[in-house]
Amino acid sequence: MASRIWEGRAEPEAPMRADRYLSEIVAIMNRSQLKARDARLFCNGRQVKLSHKIKHGDCLRLEWTDAPSEVIQPESLALSILYEDADVFVFDKAQGMVTHPAAGNWSGTLANGVLWLLQKAALTAGASAATSEDTSAEPPPRCGIVHRLDKDTSGVIITARTPAAHEYLARQFHDRETKKEYVAILKGLPPAPEGIVDTWLARSPHDRKKFAVSPQGRGKHALTLYRVRSIWEIGAKGSVQRYALVLLYPRTGRTHQLRVHMAHLGCPILGDPLYAKRDTLFPGATLMLHARRLKIRLPSDQHYRVFVAPLPERFRQVVKVLEEKGKRVRTGG
Repeated sequence: MASRIWEGRAEPEAPMRADRYLSEIVAIMNRSQLKARDARLFCNGRQVKLSHKIKHGDCLRLEWTDAPSEVIQPESLALSILYEDADVFVFDKAQGMVTHPAAGNWSGTLANGVLWLLQKAALTAGASAATSEDTSAEPPPRCGIVHRLDKDTSGVIITARTPAAHEYLARQFHDRETKKEYVAILKGLPPAPEGIVDTWLARSPHDRKKFAVSPQGRGKHALTLYRVRSIWEIGAKGSVQRYALVLLYPRTGRTHQLRVHMAHLGCPILGDPLYAKRDTLFPGATLMLHARRLKIRLPSDQHYRVFVAPLPERFRQVVKVLEEKGKRVRTGG
């Protein structure tokens, strides 16, 4: 991607944020584009944040990259396929893999890998199939992506192989007909063995990378059911640390919903880089959240199918330590 540079002298009537000045006064690009294109700002020769307040006479230099091509490139990636037919792929997405290209992650995503599989299938079917006017040979929108998992969340994810399948699957997610089950390890305990977290979520006013529980009507409604399966206690009386393995059932699909809801209950997901503090017993833990089951109807027979992704090794290792160093005090059904 080509680099671009703009230089000029600031002339605001009063001190104002640099990103507002560049987007509203200079009109180089909007504030979202400034972030998406990795813009770097220098004020009087010193690099500053885009939120830096500039004043009349400041010398500005803005560096950014051109917007990448919207054409997603196919890539041969190591993908774990749980199921496939003429309409869908079902994957066990690895932790660390981004679902769809976005700022900072333009390659190595699930979408890149799916596109490679689709093109490989077309070549295998032969040139006649690839050049057929049958709409089944057309690529699906967004490389077949109909729902997402966070980069640090592993587990079951389904993609479409045709435009018709994409529409069929996307409608189910839109109408909340799918059923999803996640497994997580928490630092701390929820207030009850099972319960419902019913809140509104919005961008955190303090950190734009995070979401937070918000007043009713602000943001989007979010609903999660949970059930505690196991509890471990570690430490002596008076200084006991508790961990819990829980099953989570989101009834809405908001960004970071499960992570925010567990932190809201006072028991954040172990290893969460945004919503939990570094754990002393598991300092190297990554996000302990896994999409274990997905129940959805397939286009081929319109019947519900259940797909299961095995528990990852990182969960097994944490549970092993908890069994060795702690005491299991409760096991759910």
